[in-house]
Amino acid sequence: MSVNKPLAGRKVIVLATDGFEYSELTEPKRMLEEAGATVVVVAPDDASQIKGWKGGDWAGSVKVDHSLDQVNADDYQGLLLPGGVMNPDKLRMKSEAVALVRAFGEAGKPIAAICHGPWTLVDAGLVKGHKVTSWPSLRKDLENAGATWEDREVIRDGNLVTSRKPDDIPAFGKALIELLAA
Repeated sequence: MSVNKPLAGRKVIVLATDGFEYSELTEPKRMLEEAGATVVVVAPDDASQIKGWKGGDWAGSVKVDHSLDQVNADDYQGLLLPGGVMNPDKLRMKSEAVALVRAFGEAGKPIAAICHGPWTLVDAGLVKGHKVTSWPSLRKDLENAGATWEDREVIRDGNLVTSRKPDDIPAFGKALIELLAA
């Protein structure tokens, strides 16, 4: 492992669909790639790209590398779940997406979720007994699922890294990189 590329050889999935918060996908992805990880964007449908959301309107698009049915958690070392309200709400309605998230959790692999991203963790049954953070409106959902919620920039609890919002991305990305490098 190179000092400058602590994640060389590591492969990470970003699971998202239309309506993801643009910076919550693109910035952590950039940080992971700069740390040496291979990052693939996976969407539940056979789309060639997905559209992001920023400031109440559509933002740029991101290229999709694989559809959900083309990936297996066994082939990757980590999972990133960006937020945005629409994105995780759509993902949690897709049983295949929830199953992929659950597979990462059951294998004890690192999972990072920011903003509304932890909604998918709730549906995958992965928050019970964990300390987490998120966008404030998810607090009751997470607590009802058995998590302890705190209003903090980033929380790392076991193999889960959670964060609240775009302003927290530097700390979020750093915590994920440290977890993947461990």
